[in-house]
Amino acid sequence: MINAIHTLIYTDDAEATRAFFRDVLEWPNVDAHDGWLIFGTGRSEMGIHPSGNGPRHHEITLMCDDIEQTVKDLTAKGARFTGDIETTSFGRTIMMAVPGADDIMVYAPSHAVAYDL
Repeated sequence: MINAIHTLIYTDDAEATRAFFRDVLEWPNVDAHDGWLIFGTGRSEMGIHPSGNGPRHHEITLMCDDIEQTVKDLTAKGARFTGDIETTSFGRTIMMAVPGADDIMVYAPSHAVAYDL
């Protein structure tokens, strides 16, 4: 089932934001690739993404080890999922409907994870 939360901060200056979390807050991290740091936050993790041309925003995703079993287990408890499980560059994903709120991504990551740091 869900085993962690992966939060994202979209930023206008990803290097500066990553440096703040690494050097000022001294959060443990892994380098997923090419300086793309993912920070340990206890049994959660946080990635710093550049905002590019879009607005700055925050995003919450729920992580699991086995997405098919997680979808099956949560569906049995009344959860609804939109679309099918998809393979992306960072893992296998599906969107879960949240009553009264926006959908939340559930994913089984294919990248190095930081939540056990």
